[in-house]
Amino acid sequence: MSVGRSATLDKRLEMQADHNAMANALRALAMDAVQKANSGHPGMPMGMADVATVLFTRFIKFDSANPNWLDRDRFVLSAGHGSMLLYSLLYLTGYADMTIAQIKNFRQLGSITAGHPEYGHATGIETTTGPLGQGIANAVGMALAERIMAARFGDDIVDHRTWVIAGDGDLMEGVSHEAASFAGHLGLAKLTVLFDDNQISIDGETALSVSDDQLTRFTAYGWDVSAVDGHNEDAVATAIEATVASDQPSLIACRTTIGYGAPTKAGTAATHGAALGEDEVAGARKKLDWPHPPFQVPDAVVEAWREAGGRGSVPRDAWTGRLTALDTYTRAEFERAINGQLPDGWRQAIAEHKRELFKSKPARATRQSSGAVLEALTKLVPEMIGGSADLTGSVNTRPKTFTAVEAGNFMGRYINWGVREHGMAAAMNGMALHGGIIPYAGTFLVFTDYMRPSLRLSALMNQRVIYVMTHDSIGLGEDGPTHQPIEHLASLRAMPNVTVFRPADAVETAECWELALANETGPSVIVLTRQSVPALRVDVEDNAENSSARGGYVLAEANGEARAVLLATGSEVSVALAARDALQVDDVPTSVVSLPSWELFDQQPDDYRAGVLGNGVVRVAVEAAIGMGWERYIGTDGGFVGMEGFGASAPAADLYRHFNITPEAVAIAVRARL
Repeated sequence: MSVGRSATLDKRLEMQADHNAMANALRALAMDAVQKANSGHPGMPMGMADVATVLFTRFIKFDSANPNWLDRDRFVLSAGHGSMLLYSLLYLTGYADMTIAQIKNFRQLGSITAGHPEYGHATGIETTTGPLGQGIANAVGMALAERIMAARFGDDIVDHRTWVIAGDGDLMEGVSHEAASFAGHLGLAKLTVLFDDNQISIDGETALSVSDDQLTRFTAYGWDVSAVDGHNEDAVATAIEATVASDQPSLIACRTTIGYGAPTKAGTAATHGAALGEDEVAGARKKLDWPHPPFQVPDAVVEAWREAGGRGSVPRDAWTGRLTALDTYTRAEFERAINGQLPDGWRQAIAEHKRELFKSKPARATRQSSGAVLEALTKLVPEMIGGSADLTGSVNTRPKTFTAVEAGNFMGRYINWGVREHGMAAAMNGMALHGGIIPYAGTFLVFTDYMRPSLRLSALMNQRVIYVMTHDSIGLGEDGPTHQPIEHLASLRAMPNVTVFRPADAVETAECWELALANETGPSVIVLTRQSVPALRVDVEDNAENSSARGGYVLAEANGEARAVLLATGSEVSVALAARDALQVDDVPTSVVSLPSWELFDQQPDDYRAGVLGNGVVRVAVEAAIGMGWERYIGTDGGFVGMEGFGASAPAADLYRHFNITPEAVAIAVRARL
């Protein structure tokens, strides 16, 4: 709280801190922090301060003293460049870790007030935003998760809303429209987007690049839409109140002035992404009747904001009472799911499934093996919610017992996302962030290109999201090079905090699912074949250990002291085994290493990795993808058998011969290096 203050203004505020004073506190903190950092975006916070004040003082259900209360409303600042609006709200409403010192340290190394909101840096930041459109799509996932959780546990325990502040740029990005269309389809009525309709983008007026009628567009999506003067507190409040009563998701277009209060730059792109300058800040203080020094807010204004921050304590206490009154089992299940704890017995289900596989030795596509694992797992893990991007029959992500999530019926556990790969991935992030749900969904591996920004944010936010990526190579065959992923494994392996799994057979598929489900600190990508692969793990004694847990292991020992080591993943492990047989006939003792997860293998001790890879031996890798990255295992003298360019349209077997990904080619590569 401040010490030096305007006596005249503060005397009035001692009686009542009015809306203008509270909104101007947001504006002042934003322009001061950006000015001190000489970096940032003051325009949006200044323009949306009135809307944010109405929202946080009258509508959002939260308790700053208990920021992680499960039944709180979620607030997503999709226009993440305006991060100072969020940080100012968190400070003023009383979040303990958001101090004035942090506000002053905006955009500096080690601060929790990063240039864009970063999930996990501070309480009250519900998701990482900045890449435009992602926040809206995250919010759709949060709103969907709320309805699914409410269907499972009841509205007495799960009953909250999701609020979004979004800008023109958010609504230009395609991912926001994928998600908005889906939200309208499902009728996610507890979702409200407050659109900062300031008609300004970085380059200038939005008319430079867009002339969409956003209200008509969102009406077509099945949303309730309205438009208000974003600087008229009563009009904003009336519009928000109407959304609460709506049975549709809602968009409120709030006409605002970017950089509101700046004497010469308000309403221009000059306020968007740069400090206003000392003279402009001084002029804004005068125009806003805010004579206080930088970073100082009158006590009465702070107290009014803190009162808003504590408004949720009453509904939170009532909710706690309802939670306590639940029967023991339901409460335990609810708390287990929210805490991200898996139920007892889920690993035993994997072990039992593996025992069956050792007996049956199925020769089938790993996508089918994945579907079989899901049949076993999902019976025990009710928080697993599956889906696909209109490829259910191809990606095998829908267990037989799953019913679909539908508008008005959220008891199902399967989501038909439609052809919306990017929106699907972004919404899955929102579901995971909400808590109580482990989302997984599938599409073809090549279409990770369509979801990459969302997948990257899964990794950046350490979220347990499972991506089931099938049709993983030229082995998908006749659909041709547009559908054949060549560079995708390398690009996914290059992304930090992503664990990529490419299992070789049914047993490895089960093991990789076990590892993916147990991974609480980042996304997992399970890469699966379209074509059938033989059963390779056939020794029942292997059942007790998850051999894939170390990322790589010796699948087949050499007959004698190894002279060569063959390394492979997925469907090419069987190619390596056939090459081994040929080499050993020629008295070249050869071992085969399966590397289902490079990331896990790289985490192992040096001596383990050296034992697997061998010393003083010829190393040849085989994978139906580009060879980038394999040099870390095969060295500069090793060989690689794989792809050098794009694929072609033909049956899978013909393609493997055409591109010379064969046992014979692997054996030749070894012999050339002996």
